[in-house]
Amino acid sequence: MTTSPPSIVVGLNAVIIALTDGQPRVLTVSLPEDTPIEGGTRAGGGEGQRLLEALPTGPLDPEGDRTLELALRRWVCAYAGLELGYVEQLYTFGDRDRDPRELGGGPRVVSAAYIALVRESEPADGLGARWRSVYRFLPWEDWRGGRPQVIDEHIAQALTRWIDAGPDPEDRLHRRVRAGVSFGLEDSPWDGERVLERYELLFELGLVAESIRDREPLREGSTNPEIHRGLGLEMAFDHRRILATALGRIRAKIRYRPVVFELMPSTFTLLQLQQAVEALAGVGLHKQNFRRLVEQGGLVEGTGRHEHLTGGRPAERFRFRREVLLERPAPGVGLPGARH
Repeated sequence: MTTSPPSIVVGLNAVIIALTDGQPRVLTVSLPEDTPIEGGTRAGGGEGQRLLEALPTGPLDPEGDRTLELALRRWVCAYAGLELGYVEQLYTFGDRDRDPRELGGGPRVVSAAYIALVRESEPADGLGARWRSVYRFLPWEDWRGGRPQVIDEHIAQALTRWIDAGPDPEDRLHRRVRAGVSFGLEDSPWDGERVLERYELLFELGLVAESIRDREPLREGSTNPEIHRGLGLEMAFDHRRILATALGRIRAKIRYRPVVFELMPSTFTLLQLQQAVEALAGVGLHKQNFRRLVEQGGLVEGTGRHEHLTGGRPAERFRFRREVLLERPAPGVGLPGARH
């Protein structure tokens, strides 16, 4: 007797990021809770049906799509009306039971996620699509104004209880180190690139809505499930995990690749560039150190034109020097003198 191989469905996720008014923003769509994970971008739902924020998602056409990236560009243009410029593959997500239908014998769903960096524009009508600050979903990641209040009010206390609930001294030490390294507690420095590690720890402790919704067993020492109300907006499926992965990738990449310029207008002031880097990195930067690094690194060149700012001296406008890509192997802006 032979058994048929398990059914596998391939989907595509787009993490579309823009920078607007000092905020990194992600394009989301509102989906009915029963939408298949690879089932495309459709808005609205039946009366009384719960809607969830989701990343734009579309199916792969195995016959018609020559590459995954071309498929992604095709359906983002068709559904959201966006012509994507900079796109890179992020990761392939294929954990078991990502799609609840799998529990009932449905197909295993594997999703290839991509990051796209764009200038914000009005999404197409009829999708329930909107731009949201990334930090509405990951509020503990924005340190530009100092340590986020949510860490001291909710997360640190929950981590302390989790550490104290360890079964033996060795396990408690392991938990304390993990918590400190992840969230910059005790004497550990804040590492902005550990975005996914922080989300995974919060998920493990049952502190985010998705872990309650997905019926993950709560570890001993985790907090009351109601605490997740202060820990960012819930997203459909594992889309908040995908978003966390994308933010960590972007933060790592701005150190060694000039990706921030994909989000900037053709000309800009150095203050606008600094604010863009701060928005993505989630930390404040020392002004003079940042300007020195950018100018000495040959990343920008002056245009000779100035912008007259209210109450201050005119600020020169700069442009990105694309020649730097030929001059240096890793022309990133770095994070000089980050202020936590």
